Amino acid sequence: MQTILSRPEYERQVAATRDARMEWWRDARFGMFIHFGAHTLIGRNEWAMALENWDIKDYEDVARKFRPEPGCTREWARLAAEAGMKYMVLTTRHHEGYSLWDSKANPYNAVAFSGGFDIVKEFVESCHEFGLKVGFYFSLMDWHHPDSWRCAFDPEARGRFQDFLKGMLTELLGGDYGKIDILWYDVSRPMESHEGWGSLQMNQMVRELQPDIIINNRSKLDEDFSTPEERITAMEGKDWEACMTFNHISWGYLDNTQAAPYSYNAHGILRMLHTVCASGGNLLLNIGPRPDGSVPAEAIEPLQTVGRWLEAYGDAAVYGSLTPCKVRSASGVGRFTQRGKTLYFWQWIRSEQLIFGGFETKLKSIRLLPSGTPVAFSQTDRRIIVEPPAAELSDPIVNITVFEMEFEAPPVHNRCSAYPQLHTGEVFLK
Repeated sequence: MQTILSRPEYERQVAATRDARMEWWRDARFGMFIHFGAHTLIGRNEWAMALENWDIKDYEDVARKFRPEPGCTREWARLAAEAGMKYMVLTTRHHEGYSLWDSKANPYNAVAFSGGFDIVKEFVESCHEFGLKVGFYFSLMDWHHPDSWRCAFDPEARGRFQDFLKGMLTELLGGDYGKIDILWYDVSRPMESHEGWGSLQMNQMVRELQPDIIINNRSKLDEDFSTPEERITAMEGKDWEACMTFNHISWGYLDNTQAAPYSYNAHGILRMLHTVCASGGNLLLNIGPRPDGSVPAEAIEPLQTVGRWLEAYGDAAVYGSLTPCKVRSASGVGRFTQRGKTLYFWQWIRSEQLIFGGFETKLKSIRLLPSGTPVAFSQTDRRIIVEPPAAELSDPIVNITVFEMEFEAPPVHNRCSAYPQLHTGEVFLK
């Protein structure tokens, strides 16, 4: 019988192992989110079942037709690796209650109910083939199971539904899928507390099954990392991951890309990635595959271009032990990431002259990446001026040039130091 620790003791034990468990994730910086399920066949947002008030039996008729092509997860993993992503998170079950594995706990699944294949199994194998860490998204909310709403007011229904959830988690994390790196809970409705979900007991069971796993904060316990959604919001003193869609409209597949175009090109994705890296977080960027499992064309070229850029600059400016960067406004044509005494300037606006203001620390060198070619500069007490015309120093991949700037000590920066009136009240450059 499972011995349940008190919340303080559980959180103490989790905190004691967190740095070791989170090390790979903190270095990874960039992952792929995949929203996939019966909702893909409807193609009108992954919340279509609820938003359109589908009858459960009618929705089951949709789910019976869900038969993606075997091998589709390999396409996702190949693209993630090409994009420079280090891990993937798949919706093993979304709020519609339909499971993507051969579940005995939940007969409403892609194998037993729809006659398809075990998508989760193939997904895990694909991640391993391309050297990616494995993440399982797991919805707590369930529009299909009759106890999922009764549990809010019926203790017997609550017990049954908690056992239902634990049964599925045991299959995913204690069965044939091997080591799983991330458990990504979502939407803890209708319960309003971790007590209502039995999260303390449930997550201790998870950690017994997968001692090295990292867990997000959506089961009403803080666990290992926070997950701001569709916004990049730094969580100071915490690990955090911004999960973002391509199109700002839907996580699942939309069958009319003319009405809902993909919003981000490679340049936009890299600017998002810069913001999370400079602020100490990760970026989990979502794709919604088509019903057959293929990746929409709108996602492929931008991600491949991002991957080529990261192959050139990622080891220096993105991956690994970056320091949250306090230097924000030394230039109007780009921003920095930081590693100790070294800043990496991402220049994303072409300009004839490149000048940095406000540094109080002596600069030792500037090098153009990825070649490492030295770049001449001069420094006064107020300005650093790059000597060659900046227009001659451009990135050929996506026009985001990276300069490595090594200082004699961790750089001290006083933004707009010549204009103290900018530092009064709430008037600051953002």
